[in-house]
Amino acid sequence: MSVDLILLILLLTSGFYMAWSIGANDVANAMGTSVGSGALTLRKAVLIAAVLEFSGAYFFGSNVSATMQSGIVNVSIFQDNYHLVVYGMLAALLASGAWLQLASYFGWPVSTTHSIVGAMVGFGIVAGGIDAIYWDNLGYIVTSWIISPLIGGFFSYIIFNFLRRRIFFSRNPLEAAKKITPFLVFVVVGVLCSILLFKGINTSLSLGLSGAITLAISLASSIFAWLFVRNISVPSTIPTASSPYAPEIVTELEKARKHLDRLRETTDQQVNYRTALLLEEIDHLSSSLKMTATPDCSQFKAVEKVFGYLQTLSACLMAFAHGANDVSNAIGPLAAGIGAINAHAVIGNAPIPGWLLALGGLGIVIGLATWGWRVIETIGKKITELTPSRGFSAEFGAAVTILIASRLGLPVSTTHTLVGAVLGVGLARGLEALDLSTTRDIIISWIVTVPAGALASMLFFSIFKAIFGG
Repeated sequence: MSVDLILLILLLTSGFYMAWSIGANDVANAMGTSVGSGALTLRKAVLIAAVLEFSGAYFFGSNVSATMQSGIVNVSIFQDNYHLVVYGMLAALLASGAWLQLASYFGWPVSTTHSIVGAMVGFGIVAGGIDAIYWDNLGYIVTSWIISPLIGGFFSYIIFNFLRRRIFFSRNPLEAAKKITPFLVFVVVGVLCSILLFKGINTSLSLGLSGAITLAISLASSIFAWLFVRNISVPSTIPTASSPYAPEIVTELEKARKHLDRLRETTDQQVNYRTALLLEEIDHLSSSLKMTATPDCSQFKAVEKVFGYLQTLSACLMAFAHGANDVSNAIGPLAAGIGAINAHAVIGNAPIPGWLLALGGLGIVIGLATWGWRVIETIGKKITELTPSRGFSAEFGAAVTILIASRLGLPVSTTHTLVGAVLGVGLARGLEALDLSTTRDIIISWIVTVPAGALASMLFFSIFKAIFGG
């Protein structure tokens, strides 16, 4: 058996392993909040994601692999020895796959893009030196560590507070949800179609045609949503106009309480005593009003059911876009290695055959079905408690962030953005709504991802070079 045949078998095995690791870790971006909120069961989420991730990877995955092949390391400096590129791609796939598997085992949602980029950087440094790396691209990635979760958290915080004020704090939440849902569907479908057309799929459609398609699909979806939600019956437990309870009153009372607390800290004893009486009265009134909210639970459940449908819709589109975009993290280096073996030379951007995309899509699906539940559980249940409305806010906030960032040319991470969005939804209910120990572990894993991938890649590259020579 020739050396090149052995390397080819190792490349295919490593590429499939990397795709499996992506499925085990990164698919939680699309499905984690839906499972955590109860909009989808884990079994349904896996089945839906399997179909859409594979479809996105197979039909559109070849359009975004150029960066992984030649955008991080200047492979042209290895023209005299193509085997170094093959070793490098092998090392990058194994190092990144191993780190993702370790992160998945502990349930850490890390960026697969950052992992493979770190591994490519490690290969570039050990094989070609510091000058072999496109440091500007790496700088963009480091910037995204901070930018993407902050922007995602900001948008989700705003969206969730908007929904609370317009729907959950209204006197008739279900009627309010029925009025707002068609507009939400229009915006959500518009944003997600834009992500598919401008970021995930990256077709050759003109800007005007892409906009027209997005507008048509969004409008049709909005009309369908209006026809659907208008038939939802109002529960018999709907509050009457004379009901003393209005959720926004409780919120205003909480604000008044904070002002009085600050007043107590700056006034003399007499005013302090009278302020304490007012605070006691506010606490009593607030408790009484909250108790009257109990009969309305069925209406809030109906509202959450509407958001469950919205969240399932957004999760489906995100899964398709993820498959189209992130399969390149496995297939890009694999195609570069195979291209070098076939041509006996270094190729800048090797063509992506259909069977390679199918291999990547299959690896993602199997990874999701076997280990995907570990990270899905972290995103959906361990950071903060999610309901369909909160999960929808997080997913929508993340989608808006990804769209804006992609149009501005900012290299945001889907993982970082979604985790930031979930944190933003949790913060809207106060810092105590977050599991800070889980949040700390996730942030540490983000910081470690790039250096871990780089160091492991250096080690694997040195091993392959020692075994096969070059």
